[in-house]
Amino acid sequence: MKDFDFDTPVDRRHTASLKWERYGHRDIIPLWVADMDFRSPPAVIQALAGRVEHGVFGYGAAPEPLSELVCEMLAGKYGWQVEPEHLVWLPGLVCGLNIACRSIGAARDDVMTLVPIYPPFLTAPGNSGRGLVTVPLVAENNRWIIDFDKLEMSITQKTRLLLFCNPHNPLGRVYSRRELARLVLLCARHDLIICSDEIHCDLILDVEKTHIPTAAISSEAAARTITLMAPSKTFNIPGLGCSFAVISNRQLRHKFEQAMAGIVPAVNILGYTAAEAAYRDSRDWLAALLGYLRDNSLLVEKEINSLEGLAMHHVEATYLAWIDARRISDVFPGRLFEAFGVGLSEGSDFGFPGYVRLNFGCSRSLLQEALLRIKRAVQENSR
Repeated sequence: MKDFDFDTPVDRRHTASLKWERYGHRDIIPLWVADMDFRSPPAVIQALAGRVEHGVFGYGAAPEPLSELVCEMLAGKYGWQVEPEHLVWLPGLVCGLNIACRSIGAARDDVMTLVPIYPPFLTAPGNSGRGLVTVPLVAENNRWIIDFDKLEMSITQKTRLLLFCNPHNPLGRVYSRRELARLVLLCARHDLIICSDEIHCDLILDVEKTHIPTAAISSEAAARTITLMAPSKTFNIPGLGCSFAVISNRQLRHKFEQAMAGIVPAVNILGYTAAEAAYRDSRDWLAALLGYLRDNSLLVEKEINSLEGLAMHHVEATYLAWIDARRISDVFPGRLFEAFGVGLSEGSDFGFPGYVRLNFGCSRSLLQEALLRIKRAVQENSR
């Protein structure tokens, strides 16, 4: 395997970075929004340089080789047979969540989701005139699980859609085949469509775990699932705006495309270029990244669980740690850590006040400094 440098910090200040510009000139380490501080794979940078050298930046269309590459990848990794016509290219995954809400059911119908959850899951239903029904996940045996009884009891006559996240953001869960099969059966029983956000599917940290696409569980699952994927989190290219939906059900795909019409712009050509280079030529880089993130994850887990007043469960996937800080504050614990120089995401934004989310997709030295600051915050707070 080639050597890739994840240790050398990249200075992202004054680069129009959402993550780093949030705190301006204040001495606050930003570990909040989910993008990593690593340079993208060399193959991606080289491909983009070649496209920029071409010098023409017109409207883009999905390259056939990219669509075929995605289908080959899904078949090879998951045994999931997808045809190029099943792909709907999108300029971002969040717009995919919103399109799913617009395309399923009608105004004043209900959309369900499991909390805590990535904030756009909580806002997308309202953007489309739908009601939101949230069902809490349950902490049990050092992991978070679905309370299927509570989930089923929360379904109303107006419920049409379940927004699902696998691997789960912010909990880092990789759902098992058994859990997914049970979820699909429940949705089939109540005729619910599933929109499955699987953007973190390539970031499995536990070597014994395997991502299973929700739609690949069965033909029933495929017929009622909109799967959202992207290379953005895996290869650190979210700013290039290239994602896709996999929808094998023709009628469902037509509704989704109708809801996009006149609203959703096409993917830009640099996004397509980066996606193809990422999926085709960056596997060695990804393998090295996973090793680095795995070590970062174990460091965070060890340090956080050593501090009185904080706790977290093991992270199976993603580069995000979900930390219970309710003993610090049951409303906005992130404010304390910010005062000590670490910017985290507030759990209230995810529907779970009293928690914080930490992004450990950064250099080891920066992470160690952030953990020292968190330790000082906890110690000062306990005095």
